[in-house]
Amino acid sequence: MAFQPDPPPSDEVSRLLIAWSGGDTTALDKLIPHVYQELRRLARRQMRAERPGHTLQTTGLVNEAYLRLVQQRSVAWQHRSQFFAVAANIMRRILVDHARRHRYQKRGGGAMQVPLDDVAVVSPARPWEIVAMDDALQSLEQHDPRKSTVVELRYFGGMTIEEIAQHLGVSPITVKRDWAFAKAWLGRHISRA
Repeated sequence: MAFQPDPPPSDEVSRLLIAWSGGDTTALDKLIPHVYQELRRLARRQMRAERPGHTLQTTGLVNEAYLRLVQQRSVAWQHRSQFFAVAANIMRRILVDHARRHRYQKRGGGAMQVPLDDVAVVSPARPWEIVAMDDALQSLEQHDPRKSTVVELRYFGGMTIEEIAQHLGVSPITVKRDWAFAKAWLGRHISRA
């Protein structure tokens, strides 16, 4: 299921996001029914990478992400893809925090190299990989923030190359290059973990 491209400004979700940014608290109440299913889809996508029997369930991840989203004060919401990119990032942070709280080995002592491809970045069998992936992603962000954003939007947000290009205001070929570089960067850093 691909991410939907940015709708025209008249789209209801975009209109409600802009109103919410402008201080209209009732806009948030009206927004939630419009975005809830997409938030669940993002959560399901991220939970697929988790180990079986994970103590955090899809609904819990959506609820926690919602609570963190409504606390976002510094974001000037403009459109739905921005909102869902932030939501995907928040969900990733929740899962990383959860993994760290449960004292998974930070570097995965004795870890084997993790292949990074378009299908999966972390394996459900090795939850420490979430923490290793986060560490590598933070390192990539310091080296090249756009490439880090491409990974978040592509892997965690489920966006297509074209949708990421539109969101970032770059060409699809730039996104493809960033994605290829980021996969190699992350592969090197995770395999050293």
